[in-house]
Amino acid sequence: MLPIKLPGLPMFLCFTDLDGTFLNHDDYRYDAAVPTVQALKKLDIPIIPTTSKTKAEVINLRRELGLQDPFIVENGSGIFLEPGDQRFDFSGLDLNIAVNQGFTMITLGITYDQARQNLQDLATQLGEPLRGFGDLGLPELRALTQLPISKLKQAGDRQFSEPFLRPQADLKILETLAAEAGLQILVGNRFCHLLGAGAGKGRAVNLVRQAWQKAHPDQGPVKTIGLGDSPNDLSLLDAVDVAIVVPGPQGVNPKLLPHSLKKGWFIAPEPGAAGWAGAIEAQLQKFVGP
Repeated sequence: MLPIKLPGLPMFLCFTDLDGTFLNHDDYRYDAAVPTVQALKKLDIPIIPTTSKTKAEVINLRRELGLQDPFIVENGSGIFLEPGDQRFDFSGLDLNIAVNQGFTMITLGITYDQARQNLQDLATQLGEPLRGFGDLGLPELRALTQLPISKLKQAGDRQFSEPFLRPQADLKILETLAAEAGLQILVGNRFCHLLGAGAGKGRAVNLVRQAWQKAHPDQGPVKTIGLGDSPNDLSLLDAVDVAIVVPGPQGVNPKLLPHSLKKGWFIAPEPGAAGWAGAIEAQLQKFVGP
């Protein structure tokens, strides 16, 4: 069934980061957001995870929440959707589209093997070892992330990008070297991420929006809402109509605060899942009413 459009309600797509946004920063729980997720589902509003997480991690979360909507992984390196989902039409957009383990996969970035090799090459140029996710043992990763072993294995099932520990050298030097190699580096709360220049949360959001509009030519412009908490969400927040910054336990990320003030982005009322829910509910009240 195609999403409904209530009288006076601009239909919107909800793009959301996960870690520190939909999921609490410390315990990764999302209980406080479940009622709001159910409200969005009743309105047939797509909830589109837009995250640094892997496909394996997101599939597990989608299953828990009962979601059937597209999802964007590894910082906009790949878009996945259920085969036959006619709500989104990616044809004619000159994209690398394939079938991957039961999903339609759109690749915007590089392969994981390429990311690993490029990280080694950058380390050589930088003159400093760069320790990627693939170099870290499970005990060390568990200490860094507080994730159980089962979820760490899902996080290690990478296809497009490599998270790595922040180097001691000036990060701007590394970013310049990466750009010269046709790559980019995004800084998250726990890791830096090496990915292809064609990847990006903002680009992925725009493509999903275009695919929706292409499948709904008579609907008119679709509204988009995006939620994020860290610098690697900047392109996501820039790409949407309504940008919402979810604060961390110590407040809004200092690197997001100037952007939010300058651009008038909304600030969620509290951190994590509860803040996510509160911010979405505020937007629903504007569109639907109490």
